[in-house]
Amino acid sequence: MEEFDTDSNAPVAVQEAVPRTPQWRRAVVITVILLAYAALSQYSASSAAAHAKTIGAALSVMPVPAIAVVLLWWWSWRLVALLIAAGSCVLLYRYWPLIERNYAWADLVQQCGIYALVAMLFARSLTASRIPLCTLLAQQMYGELTAIENAYMRRATAGWAMFYGLMTVVILALFFTISSRQWSLFVNFVAWGLMVLAGFVDHALRRRILPRHREGGILTLIRRSLAG
Repeated sequence: MEEFDTDSNAPVAVQEAVPRTPQWRRAVVITVILLAYAALSQYSASSAAAHAKTIGAALSVMPVPAIAVVLLWWWSWRLVALLIAAGSCVLLYRYWPLIERNYAWADLVQQCGIYALVAMLFARSLTASRIPLCTLLAQQMYGELTAIENAYMRRATAGWAMFYGLMTVVILALFFTISSRQWSLFVNFVAWGLMVLAGFVDHALRRRILPRHREGGILTLIRRSLAG
């Protein structure tokens, strides 16, 4: 006789846990995607070939709607995801010649928009009626925080807001002062290096100032995200 689970009335023998994707595999997939995007973007900015402009135009407008469609699909808003995908295809087909001629401006808007949005999220959480974003994330990981920890998390939130705000200004300023090849090199490689460096600085400060919670910050968040 088969054993049944009293809650689901399903045979215990067939109730198998769905295996999670190993952390290293997710890290490899994400790394490959980011490196491929950066390499193609740098190639489009450096090459004089006709197809390079097509690649650059696609990279300048596709990531945002693609991410939106994937997120909506994961959230089970699949009809909305399909409508956005269809609408994006129609707009791209209709205005592709214009996009291809001016893709550098679309790339600028995309880069500045992402950094400015992140800066705004950190800064907005510092208003009187809200919980600082770093505090909120720390509470989810550790529970109740001490007064010293709360004070540090508020300063860390302000620090990240200033960091991403400064990145937005630098990316905008460099767009008008250096060549497109150099600008692409900065946004695709140098900027990522600066974010990693800032993450390690934040991690080191937490280990020194918050000995009760030696692990934390952006590095822990990335590790947990990869682990699912």
